Amino acid sequence: MPKALFVRMFRALAAVSLLLLVSAAHAQAEKPYEPARGTQERKDLMNAIRPLVEARVSPPVEFVIDRLRVSGNWAFAIVSPQRPGGKPIDLSATALREQADYMDGITTYALLVRAYGRWNIVDYAIGPTDVFWSGDPLYDQLTPGLVPR
Repeated sequence: MPKALFVRMFRALAAVSLLLLVSAAHAQAEKPYEPARGTQERKDLMNAIRPLVEARVSPPVEFVIDRLRVSGNWAFAIVSPQRPGGKPIDLSATALREQADYMDGITTYALLVRAYGRWNIVDYAIGPTDVFWSGDPLYDQLTPGLVPR
């Protein structure tokens, strides 16, 4: 391989490596925040979670937000689904009726990533009885404070 070609390839590889390192450091440095009530970002996040929940309990569903944090292109939500006006959801009349005895309510946890111009669910749990993300290497890469520890 000619020396000039090797030098150009090495410089290109070094530039790409530096870019990846800087972008990873930037993502880690972005402090998690809660999108304010009424913002489009908050609505978009809830609208990304809604079909997941409605497929299991049937529509309509609204959420009480227990925790919502965003950092860069990642978001983590803990929401309590309910019927409009604050009416509880009767699990015995839903697709979750068989699992209801093994669930801790219907509090829904969702990890989302912003890609392709919208929020997408990467991982979720409805009514988990433990901290399902503990020990998952994906969660270990996220900005501290995004997910409760």
